[in-house]
Amino acid sequence: MVEEIRGRLLAPEARKLSPSYSATQLAAICGVDKAHVAYRITKNDLPSGKLTPTGGRREFSLAELRRWAREYRKPSLRPGGDRAVTMAIGNFKGGVSKTTTAMVLAQGLSMRGHKVLAIDVDPQGSLSTLFGILPETEVEEAMTIVPICRGEATDIRYAIQPTYWDGIDLVAAAPFLFQAEFSLPAMQMRDPSARFWDVLNQSLEGVRDEYDVILIDTPPSLSYVTINAFMAADGILVPVPPSALDFASSAQFWGLFADLGSNLDQAAQRGKTYDFLHVLLSRVDQSDVAAPAVRQWIQATYGEYLLPVEVPKTTVTSSKAAEFGTVYDVQKYEGSAKTYKRAADAYDRVVDLVEQSIVEAWRNRARA
Repeated sequence: MVEEIRGRLLAPEARKLSPSYSATQLAAICGVDKAHVAYRITKNDLPSGKLTPTGGRREFSLAELRRWAREYRKPSLRPGGDRAVTMAIGNFKGGVSKTTTAMVLAQGLSMRGHKVLAIDVDPQGSLSTLFGILPETEVEEAMTIVPICRGEATDIRYAIQPTYWDGIDLVAAAPFLFQAEFSLPAMQMRDPSARFWDVLNQSLEGVRDEYDVILIDTPPSLSYVTINAFMAADGILVPVPPSALDFASSAQFWGLFADLGSNLDQAAQRGKTYDFLHVLLSRVDQSDVAAPAVRQWIQATYGEYLLPVEVPKTTVTSSKAAEFGTVYDVQKYEGSAKTYKRAADAYDRVVDLVEQSIVEAWRNRARA
């Protein structure tokens, strides 16, 4: 049934296609005005896009947009000789927009010129699904981290595949990834000196010079795979909706993770530090009368770690999710323009803030 639905929604190719962009959108990404784009096109050193048959509007492909972004956004790009910043998106509770946030970050950062590796380590394979890949029927073990968790591979390169979105590569996931919850502790039992929590981190070493950002979408649980994702990360982002249950769950998240982290650090005889840690208010329902009070609890608890942006719960995000997409997959939104702009502006701001943290991480490395 899922295959049939995808075929209908993504007809005629039954595969996702990236959107095209106007000169206005390209100018906004590059931080210049539309007139400057028109002038720069006359120099013939950057893609000029193509004119639409009706109206003569100039459109640019995603690959062309990325070429422009890399030319105009050089101060925000990875410095030569530096390595990728790895980021894990996690929460022990499901339904908090964890996977959507991971996908939007991957798309938004690539639009800004970064090369991104997205790694799905959730057996549900929701991130893989957003890329238009069906976990149950189209994902094989060699496309996932399963061989790494078994100790059969030490470099993740074998599992990397291109996606429909220029600038993003993917390591997929599927339900059989759950077997990693048995393979990882078994590895430790076979060899007491093995570090079961560090296998994903070590597998990334060979590709950290090839990507600007590595994003890991984790399962909604403190699993062995989640531990690996957090130990491989340089930064963590935790989406938290302003509801009492989600707030309580986030408190459990930090308590369990802190206990676990201190035990693993002691076992490894080293400390684990992060370049940044962010909490994001997600799925904010303006009609929820309890939301303002919970928002105050979250602000008081997390302080400077709370990003100064709220992602609203809108029909835009829910409708695009039903179409295997996000707000950045929208070519033309059929609903309220105001509703779409509210969702798009929020996610744009999230991407901008996360990019600032990534750039600062590179700068700190240079100072060190």
